Amino acid sequence: MPQRGNHGSGPVVWAAIIAATCLLLLVFQKMLWLVVPFLLALILYYFLYPLVKLLIYRGMSRDAAASLVTLGFLALLSVVGIALTPRVAAQMADWEETVSRYLQGGLHLLDNSLRSVEAHWPTLASARLADTVAARLAQGAGSVADHLEPVAIGIMAWAPSLMLAPFLAFFFLRDGRRFARFLSSAVPNAFFEKTLYLLHEIDRTARAYFMGLINLTVLDTVTLAAGLWALGLPGPLALGLICAVLAWVPYVGSILGGLLVVLVAATDFPDAPGMAYWAIALFVGVRLLDDFLYMPLTIGKSLELHPLVTVLMIFIGGAVAGVSGLMLVLPVLGVVMVIGETIGVVVTDPRLMARHRHALALRRAQASSDL
Repeated sequence: MPQRGNHGSGPVVWAAIIAATCLLLLVFQKMLWLVVPFLLALILYYFLYPLVKLLIYRGMSRDAAASLVTLGFLALLSVVGIALTPRVAAQMADWEETVSRYLQGGLHLLDNSLRSVEAHWPTLASARLADTVAARLAQGAGSVADHLEPVAIGIMAWAPSLMLAPFLAFFFLRDGRRFARFLSSAVPNAFFEKTLYLLHEIDRTARAYFMGLINLTVLDTVTLAAGLWALGLPGPLALGLICAVLAWVPYVGSILGGLLVVLVAATDFPDAPGMAYWAIALFVGVRLLDDFLYMPLTIGKSLELHPLVTVLMIFIGGAVAGVSGLMLVLPVLGVVMVIGETIGVVVTDPRLMARHRHALALRRAQASSDL
């Protein structure tokens, strides 16, 4: 059985792996309505599977265990939703005012920064840079409700698709092994062991990716929360967690998280613009740690990818499929890498190919023996 990372996949195999990954990213970009709930269902599956396994060890059937755990999760989700609904509804009226206040704080910081630059650069002052930017922003800005309405409509449009996630997770829990046996039954006997290994490695790779994502989120949250606490910003742990979750979308999510931190710093410390600049420096430092240290050590290590390959594939995924490519490139690469390397080992193994050819010859001889 080949071992990941030491069986020496050649450049042809790796070229095919990268090409297949890019092709799949293009396909997934066109069907995000199914890909996103599928990924959420996988997260639920790996989160709930230990409970299902525990119930099976206690003597319960797989179907009953999957049903009980899924119903329990949905009941817990409903209770949490019912408990939070009054609180969220009570704060809905203040959200527009809060968002408007933080946006005004950010605009005030931008205007002060531009005027400070103009004071040191006469050329920019003569061009009236600050006044031009302020006029453009005032011209393009509307009410907060105008900007929040498309977001709310988008969430409502995605809601039916996201409701597929627990439904898919239930069938993953109940029928996962049956589906694996169904796939393996269609494989020639000569490749049966390799097929079992392939299915096991795909499951291990997906599990490793999501566990690595959780570890990355914890590291980002702790690092950001510690830095924000040292700067004296309010709610450092909540801000750190929100930014860490936004960072699931590489680069784009990081920009949104950094903008959020800057808005909070500029609004809560209007007389200390240096606080916002320190927040920017902190966020840039954490992003560098995330891209070049945390991500290779968590997700990249979980997928057994070289740090250079991890970083390069993130850029390739973004260039090929935009934001969806940034989100999906690493899990897709991990699965395609397992499939490609296993197929490469099978095709280049003369003994396996000889067993397959011999089995085909025996079947032909058996089929024509009584003619």
